[in-house]
Amino acid sequence: MIQKLLILTLGLFFIIAGINHFIQPEFYIPLIPSYVPWPGFINHASGVMEIFLGLGVLMPSGRKVSAWGIMVLMILFIPSHVYFIQIGSCVPNGLCVPPWLAWLRLVLIHPLLMVWAFYVSKTK
Repeated sequence: MIQKLLILTLGLFFIIAGINHFIQPEFYIPLIPSYVPWPGFINHASGVMEIFLGLGVLMPSGRKVSAWGIMVLMILFIPSHVYFIQIGSCVPNGLCVPPWLAWLRLVLIHPLLMVWAFYVSKTK
């Protein structure tokens, strides 16, 4: 039962996060480092990947590949988290959090998502 709940919540988490890239692009685009070209495209591509990987996790036949895809995606998002810390954990007219929370997201929450995806990759 717990195993199914972990699979379901991981899949839904990424599906909802992916959809949110299209609903609120103004939230995500400022979090993309300024040295990365085409932030609008990157935002939409990230959203599409999150949706597909979330759906893939929900299907037994695609679970392993999709969970590993989530882990890769989390690695690809690290520069965004570092950039957010570098700009003071605050985007004008956008997301502002205390610096400790931005660090917590990078060094604890982000790795926990990766561990969660790794666990799910081992399930049938």
